[in-house]
Amino acid sequence: MVLKKKDFIEVEFTGRIKGGEVFDSNSVEELEKLHAGHNHPIERKPLVFCLGEGMFLKGVDNFLIGKEVGEYTINLSPEEAFGKRDPQSIRMIPLKNFQGHNLNPIPGSVFNFDGKLAKVLTVSSGRVIVDFNNPLAGKSVEYKIKVLKKVENMNEKIKALNEFFFRSDFNFKLEGEKIELDVPKEIEKFAELFRDKYHEILGLKLVLKEALEKPIEKKESEVKEAVENIKEKKSVSSKKK
Repeated sequence: MVLKKKDFIEVEFTGRIKGGEVFDSNSVEELEKLHAGHNHPIERKPLVFCLGEGMFLKGVDNFLIGKEVGEYTINLSPEEAFGKRDPQSIRMIPLKNFQGHNLNPIPGSVFNFDGKLAKVLTVSSGRVIVDFNNPLAGKSVEYKIKVLKKVENMNEKIKALNEFFFRSDFNFKLEGEKIELDVPKEIEKFAELFRDKYHEILGLKLVLKEALEKPIEKKESEVKEAVENIKEKKSVSSKKK
């Protein structure tokens, strides 16, 4: 069965810097290595995404389209992976900007600047040098991908999109060619931005309803974090326009 654009697939994956350390994985074996010494069970979280829709690294997407269910090793250059390092993404920020928010920048710490993460490089003479480059920019990477299956179940597809767009498992109801999605009132306008994507990818009309219950299997703290993540994502989107 050849994989095509807009197919949903479930994968197990491990990404590592070429010849170096693992930077991302949902493999139990790799997670156990990363968390060696911890006394809590490791649970594999399945990853389901739609091919060709920007839900995974583009270089991996492009490789898998036209392939079949199975295991692959994918080598990507910096340009195919996280891009080249951009010297213009290293900037100076006055120390008082941090102090005004009761923040203490130290080399190696990471801060969120209006939705963009930046790593502190140096602090001296009232100036903080920060790097907005992706930590993996300029690096060749290798992905080991096991395509477990092509996902056909519509509920699984909807859950995958909800997780990708909103980083949360909101309650939903599928009725014919319509999805009724329960979302918190404060993100309803943001959720409106994805109506076309649900129709384009799934062929379904998205109808938003104010959530009367908490998202499935989410604690209150996790719900608050999801809302903050969505607000942060909205800020990034508005700046790109």
